[in-house]
Amino acid sequence: MSKNNKHDFHLVDPSPWPLITASAVFSMLVGAVLYIHSYTLGNFLLPFGLIFVLSSMGIWWRDVIREATFEGRHSKVVQKGLRLGMILFIVSEVMFFFGFFWAFFSFSSGSNNRIRCYLTT
Repeated sequence: MSKNNKHDFHLVDPSPWPLITASAVFSMLVGAVLYIHSYTLGNFLLPFGLIFVLSSMGIWWRDVIREATFEGRHSKVVQKGLRLGMILFIVSEVMFFFGFFWAFFSFSSGSNNRIRCYLTT
């Protein structure tokens, strides 16, 4: 437990990294669209956005590692919560892709003839 906290939970300090990362992803997206449509600015904005995203991710992760190791803000309760959050995220992604492929194979198997009749008329 941290010295300045009277509880085991980690309250996140205000951080500029979500806003910076969101603007970097937006510039990368705009650069990709411009590059696909053969605009000259896309050749500059896409690699700039990619480098900007990677650098902001690295610095953000550096801050998280710093507060976990050197500042000691990640107690056992926080570590358990982070571990559970990652497990639930992975399970939700597995369920999403399972449902996606289930719908794809179910629709492509021909068992939904009623739906196909409505789509073809």
